[in-house]
Amino acid sequence: MSKDYIEVRGAEEHNLKDLDVTIPREAFTVVTGLSGSGKSSLAFETIYAEGQRRYIESLSAYARNFLGQMDKPQVETVEGLSPAISIDQKNAANNPRSTVGTVTELHDYLRLLYARVGTPHCPECGREVGEQSAQNMVERILELPEDTKVKLAAPVVRDQKGAFEDLFDELVSEGYARVEVDGEEHDLTLDRPELDENFDHTIDVIVDRITVSTEARPRIIDSVETALEEAEGVLKVILPDAPKDVASDLGDAARRTGALGDETEEDDRFVVEFSKDLACTHCGIDVPEIETRSFSFNSPHGACPECEGLGETKEIDESLVIQDESKSLKHVFEPWSYNRSYYQTRLDAVAEHFDVSLSTPFAEIDDEIQQAFLYGTNEKVTFERHTKNGTRRKRKQFEGVIPNLERRYLETDSDSTRDHIEDYMSATECPACDGTRLKAASRAVLVDGTAITEINALSIGDALEHFESMEADLTEREKVIAEEILKEIRSRLGFMCEVGLEYLTLDREAATLSGGESQRIRLATQIGSGLVGVLYVLDEPSIGLHQRDNDRLLDTLEELRDIGNTLIVVEHDEETMRRADQVIDMGPGPGKRGGEVVANGPVEEVKATEGSVTGDYLSGRRQIPVPDERRGPDGGPASEASGTTSDEQTESDGALTIRGARQHNLDDVDVDIPLGCFTAITGVSGSGKSTLMHEVLYKGLARQMNDNTSVIPGEHDALEGLEAIETVRLIDQSPIGRTPRSNPATYTNVFDYIRDLFASTKLAKQRGYEKGRFSFNVKGGRCEECGGQGTVKIEMNFLSDVYVPCEECDGARYNDATLDVTYKGKTIADVLEMEVEEAYDFFESSSQIRRRLQLLKDVGLGYMTLGQPSTTLSGGEAQRVKLAEELGKKDSGETLYLLDEPTTGLHSEDERKLIDVLHRLTDNGNTIVVIEHELDLVKNADHVIDLGPEGGEHGGEIVATGTPEDVARLEESHTGRYLRDLLPKIDLEGPRGERVEPVSAPMDDD
Repeated sequence: MSKDYIEVRGAEEHNLKDLDVTIPREAFTVVTGLSGSGKSSLAFETIYAEGQRRYIESLSAYARNFLGQMDKPQVETVEGLSPAISIDQKNAANNPRSTVGTVTELHDYLRLLYARVGTPHCPECGREVGEQSAQNMVERILELPEDTKVKLAAPVVRDQKGAFEDLFDELVSEGYARVEVDGEEHDLTLDRPELDENFDHTIDVIVDRITVSTEARPRIIDSVETALEEAEGVLKVILPDAPKDVASDLGDAARRTGALGDETEEDDRFVVEFSKDLACTHCGIDVPEIETRSFSFNSPHGACPECEGLGETKEIDESLVIQDESKSLKHVFEPWSYNRSYYQTRLDAVAEHFDVSLSTPFAEIDDEIQQAFLYGTNEKVTFERHTKNGTRRKRKQFEGVIPNLERRYLETDSDSTRDHIEDYMSATECPACDGTRLKAASRAVLVDGTAITEINALSIGDALEHFESMEADLTEREKVIAEEILKEIRSRLGFMCEVGLEYLTLDREAATLSGGESQRIRLATQIGSGLVGVLYVLDEPSIGLHQRDNDRLLDTLEELRDIGNTLIVVEHDEETMRRADQVIDMGPGPGKRGGEVVANGPVEEVKATEGSVTGDYLSGRRQIPVPDERRGPDGGPASEASGTTSDEQTESDGALTIRGARQHNLDDVDVDIPLGCFTAITGVSGSGKSTLMHEVLYKGLARQMNDNTSVIPGEHDALEGLEAIETVRLIDQSPIGRTPRSNPATYTNVFDYIRDLFASTKLAKQRGYEKGRFSFNVKGGRCEECGGQGTVKIEMNFLSDVYVPCEECDGARYNDATLDVTYKGKTIADVLEMEVEEAYDFFESSSQIRRRLQLLKDVGLGYMTLGQPSTTLSGGEAQRVKLAEELGKKDSGETLYLLDEPTTGLHSEDERKLIDVLHRLTDNGNTIVVIEHELDLVKNADHVIDLGPEGGEHGGEIVATGTPEDVARLEESHTGRYLRDLLPKIDLEGPRGERVEPVSAPMDDD
């Protein structure tokens, strides 16, 4: 039986309650359940961890030293395990050198392709260059028709000034009689050419004059080798009287293998140069030998020397040096304080030189004078310096504010000076490589007329199209070499398209990818590996995916299963559950009320299971309702929106308007966001949603409303309607803290009130304990052995570092004296171990604590422990903790809240709570803008802005705006088509044909 199933017995990791579960092998199993019910504990901390641990234990002690050791999970037995691979949501890399191409290994194959079949060209003139052996050159010459007259010459001087009398003497002494000087033949034994030493000359030594024939082969070989020796690897073949077709054949053939053809003005004369080395004989540039590392921007052999392969350099930014042109000349230059005598002397002198007053606003002086202040003067300026010995004058050019900063940045040894100047620098595209990261010689190698940097700039979809038809343009030899490489490139690009990533460009930095995109890249890499018999454990792969792309992802997962792998997917997405072979529903509640298997079987069985919240939502017994009415601008009733494009929408006073957004792939769009409404920005992956909200809207508002000049917004013309907004808050998925000392209790300030409560107890007052005594970050009350961490790190030689509970405090974080103080029988350490739900009931007498805990419950975090280190929170959990903290602030209305996929990691039941919170915020007079793919949230929005129609360069347009019903009627909107099944007022059928009927009875909140 164990061959067909994975059997888990006695799992007790985290909140699992002595769990026994059977999972079919070579099947697609979804583990679902309420947030905090134990899904990840079962899939990752138990099954994956045990599979990984067993594999690592099978290796030698030496290998384990490098891989690290995994702790044995708390489980009795796990049988039927395969080698396990985890594909989770962690970002691929924070290294600026990592790109989509490098993390997918596509760049490695591209490097191989270009190193093997690439044709080098001169980076200066663009002519082909190449290396040929003497044997190759002889073969080319012998391919000419019989009796063709050929001169074999050695170019000894190329475009150099001089009379070269000594050279001619030397050539005669070596036995050479004939030379060509500037294309004209001379016999050195009869007449020496008299050259003007002030002009450039080219001198070719005629090594031999031959008539092409098979018998002449030994003589040709000898003459070619002699010429190559004389001219350091370069041979010039001159056909004095060549038929046109013969000449062009020789020229083309020579160029194709790397030589340079160069016709002179005489019609019947043809000259071709061959080179033994990679060198442009026209420009005199040596091209380094082509290797795979020549195309790596992480190697000095391939990286642009200017930016060292990063693609960008730090430059002084004029807009940061002058942030407000209305300021006077005296104070307009931000890095230069007029109070310092050095700067005062220079500004006074230049102002006097141009006869302008230092109190004149910078914007009012002539452009020419502005440039002189910024970049220096051409003419000399008189600088006066007053000392105790009198006035000292000096005349010299003024170097300019910006050159002064650049010079000091390079010359200074002071870190503080460098830091100060860096405040006025911004990262700009490297001017030497135009942001392509590679050196000029590598960029000049072409395959099928295209450089590797051009391929890197393509989206994955366009790159696939490019390589599909490449073989037709290659020579037979190149086809044989490139066949296997192209097959690998095409299959990898194909897998990337299958998981919905065709919009990413290969040169995009890996650090800018979302967790979902990183996960799908790793998924595509795994499909490419073609492994079978492997256990894949995935963490919510649908995050960040539009429903259309999600369908394609599910096809890919089924493909992985069909070749003989086992898939365990932690997921909340209903469509994923419907297409799975088996669904394991964890529950029945979150946290301590979870940790059990509520249902385990095909999706129909889960639907029929009483007590399964997941089954209730899958069967339609419970659902997230569609609002009866939609809000219009400023909270009024909704007007009929046009449901087409933003240009046709009626102008409204109650709107925040973005004009001419064109950052990244946005196509100069105008967008109206109705104020006092709940707006969802939708669209397929890569359509421009994040660019619109983060880069343009948020950064534009931050710069204008807070006068924050350090923020550089995405390109747009204007933001209108700002006067109706008091503050703007971005609630994203970045961590709430960077150390384990930060936790939900400290972040939401609920811990302050809890510490107040403990400090007000009888024993605390008797001992004189203040509020600070109950902080684990401050000396006094905390355990000093572990510094309030609760754990101590023990370093192991051949094992991973082990964290064990501190022996002094047993993991409680506090010393015994502090733990003597109790509130209702619980110590401060006990409180930190409580879940939000439990703490809410425990602190029933404290309204301030209960109000904050209620907010955490409202956003679906009732299962979370108060002291859970923030570093262990998922992106979605961190975002909801921030949302709860925002809800706890005094609500003034007129706040713009920007949220990025807040439903990440939420079960439908918790999602319903979140939607209620968002409606509550909107009803209080705030404006909510949410980027979201989850259709249950989108159908609750008052207004939808759908971007597309596709991702990448095929996106960036407004496909539809209006109410969800308006958008659903539009055939060209992918979002609209998938919304149809969820909206009772729309009679059209969606792509999946799974109509959801509205529930008749109201749902209870239990």
